[in-house]
Amino acid sequence: MATDAGHPGRDNEDFAGAVPAGLVLVDGAGGVPGAGEVCRHGVAWYARRLGGALLGALWTGGSLRAVLAEGIEQVTDAHRGTCDVTHPSSPHAAVAVLRCTGGLVEHLVLGDAVAVVGRVAGGPLVAHDPREVVIARSFERRLVGVAEGSGEHRRLLAELRGHRNAPGGFWVAKDDPLVVEEAVTGDCPAGGVTVAALLSNGASRLVDTFGRTDWAGLLRLLDTDGPDGIIRRVREAEARHGVATDDATVVGWRGTGPAAGD
Repeated sequence: MATDAGHPGRDNEDFAGAVPAGLVLVDGAGGVPGAGEVCRHGVAWYARRLGGALLGALWTGGSLRAVLAEGIEQVTDAHRGTCDVTHPSSPHAAVAVLRCTGGLVEHLVLGDAVAVVGRVAGGPLVAHDPREVVIARSFERRLVGVAEGSGEHRRLLAELRGHRNAPGGFWVAKDDPLVVEEAVTGDCPAGGVTVAALLSNGASRLVDTFGRTDWAGLLRLLDTDGPDGIIRRVREAEARHGVATDDATVVGWRGTGPAAGD
């Protein structure tokens, strides 16, 4: 695994971890106006606490949705007494989980993180949820030419936040465990999986934003250059296109199936 902070002077708000049962990635949503006023802990704390809770529960027999719901409830209870956990600006995050148990490789994605599972037969299985990206891009167009900090700017950002964890909007881990019903889940026979990766949206942009490779190519890069090589290419593409950097995290796992070409 590899991770790199995208904002000088600010904590890396991604979390990644692995246990024998699987992998967890939590992409904390930073840069939210007013977040420090409603939660004294911060986004990085939320990401670490949720990630740790998920890793500790991966060995249980419950579904990945149940594991995530329990993790959200645990972290919310940990700061419910000191912070306004239901406020729209309180910490929240995208989540990706991979678990290998009972002869299956299971995945779960909530928010704009990505899970990519390479298979012996057919192309990679790509689990992602485009709803946040689609909605956010529509607001980016509306924000062009609007002065940052102006009343209109604040109004548009508040409208965007109103789409979070709401019907017709997009879904992330925050304070309500019921959001897990919106997670993207699935599984593959473990013997047919060659390699897999979890990526924060700051790393997946190598494919879905810059188009520097496809998902199969990304898995090949993971094998040849490792997670650090993927992040290095992301930073090069950001510099080339003049795009602001973001926290970028990649977690890779080699499956039990034969490698491509074997």
